[in-house]
Amino acid sequence: MTTRINRRPLHKRAVGIVATVTAVVALSLSGVGAANAADRVAFADSVPAWATSANDAGAAPTDETFEGEIYLPLRDQRGAEALAKAVSSPINLAFRKSLSPSQWINRFSPTQADSDAIVSFLKTAGLTISAVPASRQYVVFRGTAEQLGSIFGTSLHAFNYAGRQLVAPTSAPSLPAAVGSKVSGISIEQSRMLTKPDSIKQGDLGASGEPQLSRKAAAAPVVDTPCSHYIGEHVVTVPPSYNGQTQYSTFNCGYTPAQLRSAYGLDGLSKQGINGSGQTVAIIDAYASPTILNDVNTYSAANGEPGLTNSSYQQLVPKPSEFTDQAACQFPSGWQGEQTLDVESVHGVAPGARILYVGGTNCGGGLDVAMSKILDNKLATIVSNSYGNVGEAVPADVLQGEANLQIQAAGEGIGLYFSSGDNGDEVANLGYPSPDFPASSPWVTSVGGTSMAIDKNGKILYETGWGDKVDQIVKDASGNLAYAETLPGTRFVGGAGGGTSAVFAQPDYQKYAVPAALAGGHRVSPDVAALADPYTGFQIGIRPIIDDDTLETGDFINETYGGTSLASPIVAAQIAIVQQSTHTSIGFANPTLYAVDRVLPKSFRDVVPQNPTQAVAYTSASSGNSYLVSFDQDTSLKTAKGYDNVTGLGGVSFSLLSLVASGRH
Repeated sequence: MTTRINRRPLHKRAVGIVATVTAVVALSLSGVGAANAADRVAFADSVPAWATSANDAGAAPTDETFEGEIYLPLRDQRGAEALAKAVSSPINLAFRKSLSPSQWINRFSPTQADSDAIVSFLKTAGLTISAVPASRQYVVFRGTAEQLGSIFGTSLHAFNYAGRQLVAPTSAPSLPAAVGSKVSGISIEQSRMLTKPDSIKQGDLGASGEPQLSRKAAAAPVVDTPCSHYIGEHVVTVPPSYNGQTQYSTFNCGYTPAQLRSAYGLDGLSKQGINGSGQTVAIIDAYASPTILNDVNTYSAANGEPGLTNSSYQQLVPKPSEFTDQAACQFPSGWQGEQTLDVESVHGVAPGARILYVGGTNCGGGLDVAMSKILDNKLATIVSNSYGNVGEAVPADVLQGEANLQIQAAGEGIGLYFSSGDNGDEVANLGYPSPDFPASSPWVTSVGGTSMAIDKNGKILYETGWGDKVDQIVKDASGNLAYAETLPGTRFVGGAGGGTSAVFAQPDYQKYAVPAALAGGHRVSPDVAALADPYTGFQIGIRPIIDDDTLETGDFINETYGGTSLASPIVAAQIAIVQQSTHTSIGFANPTLYAVDRVLPKSFRDVVPQNPTQAVAYTSASSGNSYLVSFDQDTSLKTAKGYDNVTGLGGVSFSLLSLVASGRH
């Protein structure tokens, strides 16, 4: 048996499993002699770090099928990376001289023969092939735990991790050498089933907070806090807080598209027809809302905005019968609000842009397939991705397979924008700090989050880092208002993801912008930031799914959302406006963003701590409890002058992105 570099020896039990009838038949029919069954390639870097004996919860369920994915190596990994850097760097002669999809595939993709050999092997072994992209970079398949264990020379168990039970191999999966030599990684584990929308609905106070629905009548609030349509519309009295302040605006009802365009300095441009026309913004999420076009148009009409048509909105989505792993991926209802937020915010900021929504069959390999549909046909040059894993606890081979898709995007001049996450440093979920992947990849633009106060004139009153802590306002024994805890309180209810990667080295473009003490030689996320706080959030309109089996929806309602899922499409929409106005396709923006920061740092709206700390008053509709929501309290992540791991280089603006489009450096 052969192993790849740094691979663990194959478990003895795996050798026995290899000898099963299923594997022998698969080997012989695929042209690999059964006599060579012991000559296998093991993939130790395809085992997740959390698949340990301490977390082992026993054999995987036998009555389910599980998704797997095999990654094939690029034919010229170094060449693909060099091209991606060259076409994205403003100091390179190849700047923005990207390849077409067919050129990239012909030059770097795995060969058709290698892809066919792997597909044949898997089919012969009895697995169901779900998808093979035109780029041939991976094969998605399904099988039972017994099938997968037998074929890949291991056994599958359930493991307790991050509050879930996830299936993974107990030892390194392996393949016969004739097939394994064509493979760079194997995913027969469920780490990517942790991928979730990076959105938070206003009022979601976390697992220890308020229920969203309650049969009990809400108590009379100690402070009446009607929502404000702009910061300062309703001001209430609270107990003395920062610097003794007792007067605060109430929380935001949800900004409208017109308010966002005004705050970001786009309303005048929109009146001139500079509104994203001629540009396509692609959006990727799992599943598909059954009412999205109707919802957007009902919402747009109510806000005096233009609607979407069959030409300005198109989608490539699976049929509901093709949805998979729904329970593991939080069901279609768990993604509907995300899709609605993404589409309505892009349309709100760039009403002239064409929107292409591409839905995945699930939150794992289905998202890869959705991405490949865009990349392999260059259906857009701007792709907003409002989802992320919990940290970077994904096997190394899988991370590389995902990064290769991002390298393809950069080489084709396509910009990928990923939300940085909504759980701050992830310590609460993982026990250690970590940025979220894919935002932590050096090949994507990671979008962090801010709390933004828009005044009655549509201007930014203040902007600070998104990181919310709440402290309940109560009455003391004397009947006076007081805080239940010392401000800002201990309950963290959401904040921008970010931090220092444990797996990706520092990219060249970050070396002169990110403090060395923060980076330590590694990639740091995010790169830029936009509005994300749900208490200064964005109002959406939706007919929510009330039955995930039938996809039946309820009545149209308005809800207020935030999360870096809002920040990512806001940035993507502004990129569309800039590309229209400059007649330029920006592609992978990071090298130019950081180059502009070196030469013209004042181009960025630096998001720094506020003095005194900014806050709003909020009352829960479900409980009647009142709170002071304090901003810029993002776990161990901190805003600072210059680059920081909450907002990156700072807030985006039309003038900044215009410099990026022109390649100023």
